[in-house]
Amino acid sequence: MIGILNYGVGNLKAFANIFKNLNVEHKIIKEAYEIEQVDKLILPGVGSFDSVMQKLKEANVMEVLNDFALVRKSPVLGICVGMQILAKSSEEGVTDGLGWLDGTVKKFDFKNKEPKLMIPQIGWNEVIVRRSDSGIFKSLEANPHFYFLHSYYFECEDSFHVAAEADYGGLFCCAVQKGNIFGTQFHPEKSHHNGVQLLKNFASI
Repeated sequence: MIGILNYGVGNLKAFANIFKNLNVEHKIIKEAYEIEQVDKLILPGVGSFDSVMQKLKEANVMEVLNDFALVRKSPVLGICVGMQILAKSSEEGVTDGLGWLDGTVKKFDFKNKEPKLMIPQIGWNEVIVRRSDSGIFKSLEANPHFYFLHSYYFECEDSFHVAAEADYGGLFCCAVQKGNIFGTQFHPEKSHHNGVQLLKNFASI
């Protein structure tokens, strides 16, 4: 059973519709006790780093989330800001992240680059898979394209945790993996067949 955490951010129905079409057992969950009833968890994320962390705290799920990921070591997939909050901190705010991966979230800076690119990055971009052992990228076409909408990116302290990169004014980390913990900066729920396959892969982990 995959739980899609409803803490006030993200397009929950898009994930639910994909899993329904894949005949994958899932449910949208909100309460801490419901997290204990699922085998895998998706953390959607839309908005700012601090506001997303605040919503998690207001939902009173922090303790059970840490137990789910760090003690039970159940698979977790963070999407967009849901990936960014896996880090220790972000340049976007002052609130600590979950700290499940060593790293910080930084803002794109194109001041000294030509041509200057738009911030946020909006649209499709090619993804370069760096971790061939990462289960979420199996059975995908070579150099798959995914949909992005972001101004910040995750900078890992350990390059081994970089599962994939994309190029936007230079290479940046667009997917992470540390054991049972996964994250994508792009939106699989908006990425057509590649996104469907990635979510199918996560369901089979």
